[in-house]
Amino acid sequence: MAVLKRGKKEEEKVLDIDASMQGNLVFKDPVTLRIQGKFEGRLETRGVLIIGENAEVKADIVGEEMIVAGKVNGTLTATKEVRIIPPAKVKAELKSPLLHIERGAIFNGLCQMPSETTNSKSIFSLEEMANYLSVDIASLTSWAEQGKIPAFREANTWKFEKTKIDEWISAGKLT
Repeated sequence: MAVLKRGKKEEEKVLDIDASMQGNLVFKDPVTLRIQGKFEGRLETRGVLIIGENAEVKADIVGEEMIVAGKVNGTLTATKEVRIIPPAKVKAELKSPLLHIERGAIFNGLCQMPSETTNSKSIFSLEEMANYLSVDIASLTSWAEQGKIPAFREANTWKFEKTKIDEWISAGKLT
């Protein structure tokens, strides 16, 4: 599918996985990711994540938009929305500003729906940022204390604004 962006034709990036996978996957660029098989681990994605009706996923997932039709067990954190469609069976802690559960789909778990204004700022804790950057907490704490990474203190804990971190990464300061 082609998308027109600022006068340029840009190809949509689609990754379709129909296999058993285990581990940590991080997508820094927007992509449409379809999981049709089994996945276990941690997944961070930008763009649209589609979990097919035959998929079995045991994972902690962080992303923008998610469409779930398969079996999911874990945590789902979306910055835009989560759609749960039949025949989905979801057992999860879910955090998203928008949630759609269609008739015939099953959701068991906890749900938090932060306001979109809070969510758009995306303030991360020390642990969340360490996971986001795939670095250990001790290194991240050291960087924050030395002023090497954009951070601020709130109630004696380090906090990170996602947009500032993304700009910092784009400037090539993460080495």
